[in-house]
Amino acid sequence: MQHRIVVLGAGYTGAITAGRLAKRLRREDVAITLVNAEPDFVERVRMHQLATGQRLRPRPLGEMFAGTGVEVRIAKVTGVDADRRTVSVTGADGDGELAYDTLVYALGSGWNPQGVPGTAEHAYEIAGRPGALRLRERLARLRAGQTVVVVGGGLTGLEAAAEIAEARPDLDVAIAAGDGLGDWLSPKGREHLRKVFARLGVTVHEHVTVASVEADRVVTADGTAIPADVTVWATGFAVHPIAKATTLEVADTGQIVVDGTLRSVSHPDVYAVGDAAMAMGPGNKPLRMSCASGTPSAWQAADAIAARLTGGKLPNVPIRYFNQCVSLGRRDGLIQVVTADDRAVRAALTGRFAAFYKELVCKGAAWGVANPTLGLPARRRPVTHKQAASSAVREPA
Repeated sequence: MQHRIVVLGAGYTGAITAGRLAKRLRREDVAITLVNAEPDFVERVRMHQLATGQRLRPRPLGEMFAGTGVEVRIAKVTGVDADRRTVSVTGADGDGELAYDTLVYALGSGWNPQGVPGTAEHAYEIAGRPGALRLRERLARLRAGQTVVVVGGGLTGLEAAAEIAEARPDLDVAIAAGDGLGDWLSPKGREHLRKVFARLGVTVHEHVTVASVEADRVVTADGTAIPADVTVWATGFAVHPIAKATTLEVADTGQIVVDGTLRSVSHPDVYAVGDAAMAMGPGNKPLRMSCASGTPSAWQAADAIAARLTGGKLPNVPIRYFNQCVSLGRRDGLIQVVTADDRAVRAALTGRFAAFYKELVCKGAAWGVANPTLGLPARRRPVTHKQAASSAVREPA
């Protein structure tokens, strides 16, 4: 019998995991099913570009995984029964259920309105393609002189504010940050960020807490009203809620608690990767939700699954950070060098070279997903029946 591997979600981490497993394991030994709600792979790191009207290359999942041995199923995941080892889905052919021997949970995250009044009714988000397309349509209807306020001073907020300001210099763009602008960056990084925002005409509101969002403004905790014909909410991400509704052990964030191989600490036949995983990095700090930690977590999980199924050596490659890549429009950028546990150091790249570097990173990530079985490693090992059987048996907690 084939060992059934089901991967939920075909974002960066899910698609990479499925492709890497297809490179590691023999097709006659495993049945790999990749489940995704949309038929295309979405370059999530480019949603700010999509929102400003730029065209992104379509990447149909069916074409990407053709001939790899990975079956793509277009369906929405509606539930996971971690005790019965089944996944409930609904798609064009109706409701269904998938049984698995090994599950890879990669449903990722979405925008986090954080319970702020008016956010759900009036704010726009760019955590996914539907939100980015909705914002694109709204921005296209804005007249010269109208206002856009980006709430959130993290990487997503910085990129969105710069991209909108560059694409639409006729608009009045502002950013509202809860702390100082880029205060986690090195002095060189902060200086460059302020210089770029000044050049783009972005108004900066620092150390503000947005208490409510209205149709034409945001209101801060001290009662200050900031005019906003469009409010873009970019204050962080919230994980998909399905895991929290299961018997899997999850953290307060709703992320699945995993060990160093990205394996669930409560259900050894389940792995979580990317934003869905509560994984510890250097300094015993949780890895942040990002592509920088998501991609290596996908490699780690795929290699661990393959090793357990084939009797190979488990991977022992700690996930760490190297830099933070920030696009500031199409012609400028910031590459902040960081320590293994994500603290900024003095070194930083800025300007056009940084923009070029960031573009290479984005293209490289997309190429890796779009060509799932190319490159190393490509040696497929046989699954041992003993290993396959033991991996599907619940281990005591």
